[in-house]
This record gives sequence, C-alpha cells and structure tokens, in this order.
Amino acid sequence: MPIPGSGLAKGLAVTLRTMTKRSHTAQYPDVQPELPPRSRGVIGLFEENCTVCMLCARECPDWCIYIDSHKETVPASTPGGRERSRNVLDRFAIDFSLCMYCGICIEVCPFDALFWSPEFEYAETDIHELTHERDKLREWMWTVPAPPALDPAAEEPKEIAAARKAVEKAEAAAAAAAAAAAEAAEAAARAAETQEPTDPTDPTPEGDA
Repeated sequence: MPIPGSGLAKGLAVTLRTMTKRSHTAQYPDVQPELPPRSRGVIGLFEENCTVCMLCARECPDWCIYIDSHKETVPASTPGGRERSRNVLDRFAIDFSLCMYCGICIEVCPFDALFWSPEFEYAETDIHELTHERDKLREWMWTVPAPPALDPAAEEPKEIAAARKAVEKAEAAAAAAAAAAAEAAEAAARAAETQEPTDPTDPTPEGDA
C-alpha cells in the first residue's frame, strides 16, 4: 500500500532538483541550433530524378503538392526506330501552410526526387507565400545532409549491385569482341602467309602445267 502523499513528495523532489540546476539559454538566432541529422525541416526537390509520375501528389493526405507537366516527343535514337514521348515538369510546388510533415511523399517517391532538409527558417508574413515553387525547393536540396555510412557488414545496395553487374557484363562483352577480332586478324594473317604468291608476268598458260 503506497504511503499517502508519496506522489506529491516525488513531484516536489523533481522540482527542487530542477531549481538547483543552472539554466541554459539558447542564443538563437545568433547561434544556430545543432539539429539531428534526420530533422524534418522542409522538402528538397532533385528535379533531374522527377518523372512526373504524380505518386507523391496522389498519396499526400493534405493535397498540398501541385504538379504541372506537358508531353514532348523524343525522336528515335537509331535509324528506323520509333519516337517516344516523355513527361516534362513545368511546375512543382508545395504549400507548407498545409503540409503536416508526415513524409509520405518522400517515402513513396520511386525515383529519389524528394528529400528532407533540416532548414526551418522559412517563415513568411503572408500565408500565400508559404507555397514554395520548384526553384526554392531546388535550393533546399543542397542543404540535405549526406546519408549515414553503411555498416561494413551490411549487404551492398541493390541499385549499386545491379549497376556493377551491368558494367561487368558490358566489359566482358567488349573483351570477348576484342578477343574475337584479334583471333580473326591473326587467322587472316596466317592465311596470307601460307598462300603462294602468283607472278602476273608468268607467260605460262594455265593449261600447260
């Protein structure tokens, strides 16, 4: 059975311990705070990786991502090939007055075009100015911290492994083609050496042999 008043005594003990400690004042904004590496400040856009798949806008619970695009026809890269069309990004904006920083858009992006930036100083005097366009999102991209180092015992990422296999396969194919070309050249040289040369000035007809 707890002693009556024990809870109050514990609370007062915590208060007394806190009162005896020296207070620490953060001198912001003269001294910037040291934010954790995974801080959710704003969202940076790496425009080169965006394919306008619209997955981030569809999955956003607040519908605060606005994307506009158009299609362009890309000519065939080889003679006789077919033309193809691709989406070109015209606008990518995020309304941070609606964003709740859930990170779903970053998680669902299949091409790593969105990243968390620790920047948090983007207050505006007008709420309409909290809708930041792709130019501003691109600027925040350069403040995204580098990913943490992998564990030395961890498996190699699938993307790097697939890229390495593709490079090794291409190098092996190039080496095989070079070896085949060298063998063909060597065989042609040996055939030319063993073939008896004919004298075009020899008057002996072929039937008099």
